[in-house]
Amino acid sequence: MKLSRKSFYPLTILLMLSACDSFLSENPDNRVDLDTAEKAAQLLTSAYPSAAYTFTEWMADEVSYTQGTTKRPEHVQAYNWEESTSSNNQDTPSFIWAGSYEAIAPANEVLAIIDEMEGDADLKSAIRGEALLARAYGHFMLVNLFAKHYNRQTATTDAGVPYVEEPETVFIKQYARNTVAEVYDKVERDLREGMRLVDGRFYKNSGKYHFTSTAALALASRFYLFKGDFENCINYSTEMLGSNPDIFIKDLPTILADYTNTEEFLRLMTSPSDNSNLLLARQVTNYPINVGFWPSIDQVNSLYDNNPWNAEDLRRSNRYPLFIRGTDGYALAKYQFLFERTSITSNVGYNYTIMPLFRGEEVLLNRAEAYASTGQNSAALADLQIYVDKRYTEKPRVTLPFLQNYYRTNNAQAALMAFIVDERDKEFIHEGLRWFDIKRFNLPVTHITQTGASITLGETDLRKVLQIPQNAIDVGGLEPNPR
Repeated sequence: MKLSRKSFYPLTILLMLSACDSFLSENPDNRVDLDTAEKAAQLLTSAYPSAAYTFTEWMADEVSYTQGTTKRPEHVQAYNWEESTSSNNQDTPSFIWAGSYEAIAPANEVLAIIDEMEGDADLKSAIRGEALLARAYGHFMLVNLFAKHYNRQTATTDAGVPYVEEPETVFIKQYARNTVAEVYDKVERDLREGMRLVDGRFYKNSGKYHFTSTAALALASRFYLFKGDFENCINYSTEMLGSNPDIFIKDLPTILADYTNTEEFLRLMTSPSDNSNLLLARQVTNYPINVGFWPSIDQVNSLYDNNPWNAEDLRRSNRYPLFIRGTDGYALAKYQFLFERTSITSNVGYNYTIMPLFRGEEVLLNRAEAYASTGQNSAALADLQIYVDKRYTEKPRVTLPFLQNYYRTNNAQAALMAFIVDERDKEFIHEGLRWFDIKRFNLPVTHITQTGASITLGETDLRKVLQIPQNAIDVGGLEPNPR
């Protein structure tokens, strides 16, 4: 049986019609024979999105109007929360839309045929599990970018995204948007089955670039937190973290003490050997270079110099590398700046980097939030202490009186939640996760424009939901999000 590596991806092609001539000039029979489980496993290396959602950092609240950086129209549109007019440029909503559905397609190709293949039953089962997890992840991130945050009262009527479950065999196929509830239900189905089947034994030395059981549990932790199912968030987070969560928190004190140069530091931060990095992906992006918008030094200082104990934050210590962006922007060192030429003799190509899609720190903070949300304050404090021990000098004690005094509230849950949200902001700066907290907690965002004017994205502003790409609306018939 033949399935094409260049199968038709209608939800992607809707964004590429302007390049239709060049697309059709390629050999339409450029295919791979999926006749072995090993080939199916190889195809799944394409089931992880190459597009990053770090462009949401330009929409969030830890950036200023940076002078001296390259600003393409799509960068300015993101900063001003305007509709993106890019057809498919890197670091745009249309790019991650296309990249996510393009990654979902090979997962569906594998799922359609894996049960019919001859071969080792355990290997086939593991491949099926990985494909289900990749499909679940792609749709979960899409619905959280292009739809409202999950709300039990409205999820059954809120428009989500199309959940694609079959190989795409026609050039233009019409899709309808599933509701947010339907997307979550399908993600949960694929997630649970994928967790049951996935088996890291078959990944040899490339496990961190595939869904393993550990990475699957991290996805479950995020999924159930966003759904508001705190019991399952706690259960799956606990299963992932085990009896010694400390090993999944990046040992920043040791890294800062031992690294010899910035390149080594960057490699250490995203190293597959670091237990905190649970799932890594190669992502095509210009984000880590001198483009777009970055925090000012005042924003960096305000973020990291304020904490309940006035302790030194290791992320703002003199040993932590800090890059200058433009003339007045600053970036914490997190990513390697990598480049791939389009051919051996070419001087043009793509900027890319290695990004962690899941980290142990997120899972621990997810569990702490779930504990705090269910009144298990002592358990939340214990998780936060594990985290704080590796982020602040002198390992200050995390207690409710300190947190309540700092946040000026008598409400223990409010103090815990405020601290967790603040620490997530600090921990995942430049990684894109802040945008989801802005949506989840209805946080307002204010930006200063080039002229010095102030613009604000309100607490429930409809623009927090990314607009469906225009070509998917025009050609695919998908309903746009309200504005």
